[in-house]
Amino acid sequence: MTSTTMTAQRPKAFLGVLFILGLAHLLNDMMQSLIAAIYPVIKEAHGFDFVQIGIITLTFQTAGSLLQPVVGLYTDKHPMPYSTAVAMVFTFAGVLGLAYSSSYALILVSAACIGIGSSIFHPEATRMARYASGGRQGLAQGIFQVGGQFGGALGPLLAALFIVPHGQSSLAWFALAALVAMALMIWTAGQHALIRQLAQSKANAAGSVEKLHRHAPATVAVGLVVLTLLMFSKNAYMESFRSFYTFYLIDRFGTSVQMSQIMLFVFLLASAAGALIGGIVGDRIGRYRIIWISVLGPLPLTLLLPYADLYWTVVLSILINLIMASAFASILIYAMELMPNRIGLIGGLFYGLNFGLAGIAAAILGGLADSIGIEAVYWLCSFLPLAGLLTWFLPRIEDTPRSKAK
Repeated sequence: MTSTTMTAQRPKAFLGVLFILGLAHLLNDMMQSLIAAIYPVIKEAHGFDFVQIGIITLTFQTAGSLLQPVVGLYTDKHPMPYSTAVAMVFTFAGVLGLAYSSSYALILVSAACIGIGSSIFHPEATRMARYASGGRQGLAQGIFQVGGQFGGALGPLLAALFIVPHGQSSLAWFALAALVAMALMIWTAGQHALIRQLAQSKANAAGSVEKLHRHAPATVAVGLVVLTLLMFSKNAYMESFRSFYTFYLIDRFGTSVQMSQIMLFVFLLASAAGALIGGIVGDRIGRYRIIWISVLGPLPLTLLLPYADLYWTVVLSILINLIMASAFASILIYAMELMPNRIGLIGGLFYGLNFGLAGIAAAILGGLADSIGIEAVYWLCSFLPLAGLLTWFLPRIEDTPRSKAK
């Protein structure tokens, strides 16, 4: 009777937490996306070249990647739900610093602060989303991811509407978002103990504790290597858009800065839809199939993109991002299934890889753009989805647990 009541109430309570986590993720990623969104503004104001732009991204992504596995590993043993609120302190300082930075060094420091905030936020928030999933991990990660993706899409739109007309200092207003996110994470942290207890009770009742070490070390190692390579290929292609799409549109089609920012918003908005669709469909057809579709599937579209006119560039860009963005939730859950007793470590590692690999790609692509031109970079990147063929080597791990659960 008590368990019946708890079961009836649990989905509503968990969904409430998931939506709050998604909203906090939206605010976090919106603030970090403002870094790339203001590149045209600061490039013109300070006379930066593409290498310097790429190094800003590398600094932010490096700071956002190095701490995440460490934080995740520590919180696996010592949960720190309030650390997500502390993360917003760093983000708050970084956004304010970026608004008033007058030198390249200060811009790098400010970008690093925002990266540190993200590195602390993601592992613990990922763990909370898994606990709140009620067994529907794809849906939970989809809601969490759609918040981050939509927040990332908002950055260019807000830059076009507010920052481009009013200048770099108008960034200071967006520091208020960090304060709102801080309040949300304080509330979520207060729910942590109850949700974790319910999730562990359900796991114990299902006997899943016995499965925590069910995969051989070689299987885990091969799986993580393949997933990392798939992440790199996906991130390298996506970073060509996040950091350089506006420049590509301006150079090739002569669009205005504001129009290019709006088009970047539309492109990134497709990421939000793709993340949610990928999570939900992954619950139904399996992560393995979703990874095949999302990494290799966009190849015909990416090969067409360098030859398209402005209209078809927009259409192809949206379709590519819609498909490609569906990969991350499935890659993350696949990794969690490889190491189910290291959720914080996996969350930190793969969000860290998401940041770090993207930063490396941005620096490389920036150098290539200076040497061979931005259009040639997009031609080279069009072949990156071929890396999806590596999915063939991914260990098949999900069928057995599902069949046992039934």
